[in-house]
Amino acid sequence: MNELVFWHGWGMRAAAWHTLAHHLKDRCVLHLPSLPGYDGTPAPKPYTAEAVVDMMLEKQSTPITLCGWSLGAMLALLAAHRHPDKVKRLILFSATPSFVQRDKWELGITPAMLAGFADAIHADAESALKRFIALFNHNDAQARSNNRELSDLDLPPQPVLEGGLALLRDMDLRALAPQIHQPTLLVHGERDPLMPLSAAKWLAAAMPFAKLDICPHAAHAPFISEPLL
Repeated sequence: MNELVFWHGWGMRAAAWHTLAHHLKDRCVLHLPSLPGYDGTPAPKPYTAEAVVDMMLEKQSTPITLCGWSLGAMLALLAAHRHPDKVKRLILFSATPSFVQRDKWELGITPAMLAGFADAIHADAESALKRFIALFNHNDAQARSNNRELSDLDLPPQPVLEGGLALLRDMDLRALAPQIHQPTLLVHGERDPLMPLSAAKWLAAAMPFAKLDICPHAAHAPFISEPLL
């Protein structure tokens, strides 16, 4: 059986994958680990993207299909580049090479918007995370059920949340994308307000062996809205 490993997004939990995992459990061997610092797991210091990726794959001995969502998708791209012997295929949900706008890249949120969200997390992490979930599901045809499915919050420590936001602020994978040669399936919601569809189209064009599947009625969590696609 194919071995699939799922990396969740920032502020979320591995439980976010349960609907998709239910549909796949008889066809694949599934692993749903928590990102470092979540659900009581240790976190690297400093909390860098490279350290997170290396920790996640440290004990992986056989090549896997790595599935990532949002921040998890960005980390999966980095993992495929750093550990090509351990990652044989990628399935990326709501992926982008850069979450924030920067020089010659306008397909993201503004740094000021991310900074404002970081301030909200510092003030009241649980309330800010609930608003974040509502925001990224807002345009989804299944917004209400998506919000309910992601409502089981068990927040990691504040430094882990803030460290993850720093990763989203600093990661720029544009130069790496053409060097990632693993077969890649990009699954993206057409209504995604955080990672615009145009960012996924950029990745599909930049990566040598990438294919893009668009979910027309989904926003930022297409694997919940349309799990059978």
